[in-house]
Amino acid sequence: MSALVSLLVVGAVVGLCELCRGAMSQLSSGVSPGVSPVYQEALWELVCTLQLCWCALEMQLLGASSELQLCASVSLLYGLTLLHLRSFRGASCSVLGPLERLWRGALRPPQALVLVGAQVSGAVLAQVLSVQLWSQGWSQVHVRHQRSGFQCSSAVRGSVLQAAATELFCCACIQVLVLQLHRLPPALRLHALSAGITAMVLTGGAVSGAVMNPVLALALQFPCSGLSYLDFLLVYCLGPVLGVLSANLLLPSLCGRSPVTMETQKKTQ
Repeated sequence: MSALVSLLVVGAVVGLCELCRGAMSQLSSGVSPGVSPVYQEALWELVCTLQLCWCALEMQLLGASSELQLCASVSLLYGLTLLHLRSFRGASCSVLGPLERLWRGALRPPQALVLVGAQVSGAVLAQVLSVQLWSQGWSQVHVRHQRSGFQCSSAVRGSVLQAAATELFCCACIQVLVLQLHRLPPALRLHALSAGITAMVLTGGAVSGAVMNPVLALALQFPCSGLSYLDFLLVYCLGPVLGVLSANLLLPSLCGRSPVTMETQKKTQ
């Protein structure tokens, strides 16, 4: 029963956010030319990040209850990842996206700051709305979590260095995959990326949670018991940034071609 309730919550969240995206798409044509496109993009990032983090919080709570078998958990992870990728339509929902564009000169610092602020706002809003929903006690999982005071525990099971290295490795692998997606037929690209993310979660989940996204980590792991502020920065911020940076620096030199941005790859999907 708890699994059904959580799936209904996820479906409602995705549906609500899709309605917001549809409304934004309709209104964008009537926006004054004086309005900077970065603010429209920031609003899109906020809604998509809200969807990602709220769904992840609900699934994390369900997964911690041990009500799902491994096969069901993997299938849900793959399916939800694919659903998110299809519905985001170019949103990165991660500070790694704006930072990469800033590094390549595609964004100015104030523009990157606006996008990061929107993503962080979406993550915080997801935390707030999730707590409000769980307070309603719609399932036994929600009731138990409410009784615990909505406390969470760190997903880091190894040392901080091991966890940071795991996040670095997983992010580097995903970035390499993103940079090579253009070699696949368009119909297979989102499936390949979803499968890659699922594989990395299975690979590194037992060590760090394999979050691979500082903004998502903010929603899932901050503030959780057993994880200091410095540990959070090292594992979930520095690790992913170094992973993406290493992939962007090493892969083009190995392949003998110019680097391709993550955003460029997404536009081809």
